Amino acid sequence: MPAAPDEESPDGRAPGRAFAPEYQGALGALSVNSSLHEVVERGLAELRAAEASGDHREAARCGIAVAEAYRRLGRVEDAERIWKSSYRTARAAGDLGGMAWAAWSGGTLARQRGALPLAYRLLRIAADLAERGGDVVARGYSLAGLAETGRIQGDYEAVGRLHEQLLAEARRRGEARHAVWALEGIAQMHRNSGSYDTALALFEEAAETAQRADDRRGRAWALRGVADVLSARDGDVERALGLLTEAEGLCREIRLVGALAYNRKMRGNVLYRAGRHAEARQEYTRALAEFREMEEARGTALSRLGLLKCRARLGRDAGETAAELAELHGELRRIGLLHADAVVVRAAAELGVEVPPGASPVPSAAEAKGTATGAGTGTVR
Repeated sequence: MPAAPDEESPDGRAPGRAFAPEYQGALGALSVNSSLHEVVERGLAELRAAEASGDHREAARCGIAVAEAYRRLGRVEDAERIWKSSYRTARAAGDLGGMAWAAWSGGTLARQRGALPLAYRLLRIAADLAERGGDVVARGYSLAGLAETGRIQGDYEAVGRLHEQLLAEARRRGEARHAVWALEGIAQMHRNSGSYDTALALFEEAAETAQRADDRRGRAWALRGVADVLSARDGDVERALGLLTEAEGLCREIRLVGALAYNRKMRGNVLYRAGRHAEARQEYTRALAEFREMEEARGTALSRLGLLKCRARLGRDAGETAAELAELHGELRRIGLLHADAVVVRAAAELGVEVPPGASPVPSAAEAKGTATGAGTGTVR
């Protein structure tokens, strides 16, 4: 889905190629596929140089790149410290665009940590600052962040149209990376609603678009989605595992810690559906440790759910399973997932254990629209 031949991306780069607008200033030449450790090393060096020269705007922009690299590496405390520092520095420089990018980074980190209300607040601030500062790309990323937060929460009615609008805008501007993101988000909503054929077509389009744009991160996420649908719809275990192996390789090239953990969880999903519960237990156990290390709340909860189901299938006491499921129900609600009740009610029915107290067996209209199915799901991003 390249742009029309006479269009350019916002930074003047060739349309249809993936670029990383969060890498700015002296770091603008970095690729979307640059090693995150390289981004940290170069970013800190440029940050120190900008601080020494008194260039607050440049310091803020370099800090945003470092914060994002830290976040993707799972170093959440470092990411928190740097994005806040960048926000203060951009504010001191009167740089509304820089403030917007910093707030976007903070909102993305909050979503990763499961603090969805904070994520909404920061991303709304980012979108407002970007509009006031005339930064079209920052506003687009902030709106995309709001859309993704709503999708993760399960509020499809509220954010479905926004995903479509952002996809159209990305295509118009030739922003392949953002088009891939939007395609994956729309695909995930179809997948979670049971429209497997539509979801598969969109995931495959996203994977092809990412490959043409040399967006390894986007292709890895898309391949994970394709594997999920092939497993859930067709029971095609070996093909799904092969796609996950390919996605894992792409993630390792640029050391995407969070993506690797979600890839491992999806491998557990595929194995669980195939009845290979002991193997699935191993994958969920490793994914759980990885998510906990990076303080990724949603991934932690979903990995725990998968592990709980494996243990139940392997002979765990039903009372212990029910007690842990009740605890997980509280955690899923704390994160703010609208489909928390539906997830645990379905798991209880599947495993033949008591439904957790307070979990409604009939989801609300909002929950029904956003239900993710079973231990083997969760959103792509």
